[in-house]
Amino acid sequence: MTSDPLPDQPSGDAATLASGLRLAVSRITRRLRQTHAVGDVSLSGVSVLARLGGDGPDSPGSLAELEHVRPQAMAATLAALEERGLVRRGQDAADGRRAVITITEEGRKVLVERRSESVQRLTDVLGGEFTPAERDVLASVLPLLHRLAERL
Repeated sequence: MTSDPLPDQPSGDAATLASGLRLAVSRITRRLRQTHAVGDVSLSGVSVLARLGGDGPDSPGSLAELEHVRPQAMAATLAALEERGLVRRGQDAADGRRAVITITEEGRKVLVERRSESVQRLTDVLGGEFTPAERDVLASVLPLLHRLAERL
């Protein structure tokens, strides 16, 4: 195991913090991704399913904008999700020219299963390896991380 690239003391240096955050989030994501079966839904697919499951139906263009990807990349993600029956494409009732993407029951099921696996792994590590005080520190940072994710 390698040592942490950042010292334990807080740093006001935005570049150092950005580098440390990127590394930590990448490691967490990679480790969680490794637990899922080959052929499983991509991270971008899971993100789209989560957005549709939480926010409701949306257009491909709007999804691309919200996910900060090019429309072509969103089209590929949606095509893969449609092929697996996880989303369905329909027409906007108000504007028949506009496509609307909706999560299917199968998509909801995959989303719940995927969340359950990841959440269980995180729960096991947080409960077994972190003190209550350390978990409180992590919890206190969550609103900042959510805000950072929305601004990127």
